[in-house]
Amino acid sequence: QVQLVESGGGLVQAGGSLRLSCAASGRTFYGNNMGWYRQAPGEQRELVASITSRGDTNYVDSVKGRFTIARTNANTVYLQMNSLKLEDTAVYYCHYGVGSWDYWGQGTQVTVSS
Repeated sequence: QVQLVESGGGLVQAGGSLRLSCAASGRTFYGNNMGWYRQAPGEQRELVASITSRGDTNYVDSVKGRFTIARTNANTVYLQMNSLKLEDTAVYYCHYGVGSWDYWGQGTQVTVSS
């Protein structure tokens, strides 16, 4: 089992910044992919950003140029969110994938106010 601990959500005004962190522990493996998904009320969960073990990144178009995903070590990833918009409001979930296994964090609320 892999446990994911998220931190860094909260309330911020539009145009502000937040940084989310996710640390994986337990039976972690090299070669994992980590990322952040989000889900707004009434919406489906969507991929925001992901990073492979090699450091290759992928972003949803709506956050390109504003969000940055990076690893601080093999099992810790952060999401730097700048120029936040009202539509970024959602619960953000950390994801850890290795092989056919997927693990999810408990979610952290990000609320952007006007």
